Amino acid sequence: MDRLNDILQRDGNGMKFTLTAVAASVLTTFSILSYQGIQRMYQRQQQSNDKAPDSPPAVPMASATQLMTGERAILGDDKMKRLQDSFVVVVGAGGVGSWAALMLLRAGVRRMRLIDFDQVTLSSLNRHAVATLDDVGTPKVRTMERHFTLISPNCDLDIRIDLFNADNADDLLGGNPDYVIDAIDNINTKIDLVRYCFDHNLKVISSMGAGAKADPSRIQITDISETLEDPLARTVRRQLRQYNIERGIPVVYSTEKPHHVKLLPLEEDRVEDADDYAALPDFRSRILPVLGTLPSMFGMAIADHVILELTQYPGYQPLPIKLREGLYGRLHRDLMVRESKQFNTRICPLDVKDVGYIFEEMWHGKSVLSGPQNQMALVRWDRSKPLDFMNTVVMSKDEAKRHDALPLDTDLSQCYGQEIYIMVHERLLDQERRRQIWDYAL
Repeated sequence: MDRLNDILQRDGNGMKFTLTAVAASVLTTFSILSYQGIQRMYQRQQQSNDKAPDSPPAVPMASATQLMTGERAILGDDKMKRLQDSFVVVVGAGGVGSWAALMLLRAGVRRMRLIDFDQVTLSSLNRHAVATLDDVGTPKVRTMERHFTLISPNCDLDIRIDLFNADNADDLLGGNPDYVIDAIDNINTKIDLVRYCFDHNLKVISSMGAGAKADPSRIQITDISETLEDPLARTVRRQLRQYNIERGIPVVYSTEKPHHVKLLPLEEDRVEDADDYAALPDFRSRILPVLGTLPSMFGMAIADHVILELTQYPGYQPLPIKLREGLYGRLHRDLMVRESKQFNTRICPLDVKDVGYIFEEMWHGKSVLSGPQNQMALVRWDRSKPLDFMNTVVMSKDEAKRHDALPLDTDLSQCYGQEIYIMVHERLLDQERRRQIWDYAL
């Protein structure tokens, strides 16, 4: 202590200055650290207040590969890449088109053009894929763009607030799309779109009427020439014939017959144009009441069809349900008579439902030798083997008679040619593989 006093006395002024500076530095450092600590505590408190009490923990961002696990497992890497690189145009962003586009986006399609001139309305919320109350009054395609970028930030969306017609078709359908989806409810516009795609060799699938329908089991995809019970499909089919378009246009439609459902009143400002939008005579399709689930299923069926077509999914061929139980009964009776005459057996291992499955599902109602025919029959393919699922084919009646006359040891590859022989056996083997997979799964 004495030594310190001596030092202070010898150089009192300098030492006092030094101690003062040190004290000031310590005080400044303490103040800064205290302020920072208070700031951090305040920020933590704010974050705690802003966060909902039962909010789930943050989920790490999933990669595109993780999101498409199911699709990749079914389609494979090569087909998945083909799907992701595809360009699809969706014309019409209502109940059908919005769901078709949404499911294509979720399946991995990155590039889409969405075309619609209309806005979200309160009455359309029961069937639109993404629209909410906040979107009412907003163009449908803008609404889809906003929601789609939240689902897939890397998607490439081309938004067109426009009404499709024959004059702007080159622009709206330009860019060599891999597939075009027609989800339009205006008949004249629908015809223009389908004609343009047909004439320019663009793949297209067209949605028929979901209004006034309720039964999901009646929805199917088939060629326009195979449709029945749908007034809109009938009108479209007749108008396309005027342009020599008989078939080659896949459609999604319902075989359900509307019965007790009544048409909604037509607004005064639309009465003059009612015929232009008629799904039923003299009525506009938009005033048909719509159960929201049906357009969504139409849209998802379309999306699934487009996915399988774009990836060339093996064995995919839409099966038209003809509701022709009478035909199956006749085919079954003829088969029993043939078995009795040719092989002297009164026992047929196939019932009417089996006949219907073989005719429609396995051979798509076509002769294995000549394709579609008016009068068909079921026969044993290899006459030296018993009748069963794996040895039954479809032929025309005349072909069946000639086939019945062949000796049992006939070489079918020489008789009908290698191409037909291989096709039949590949189809039968594919059917056997499917049955084995299902038997294993069950």
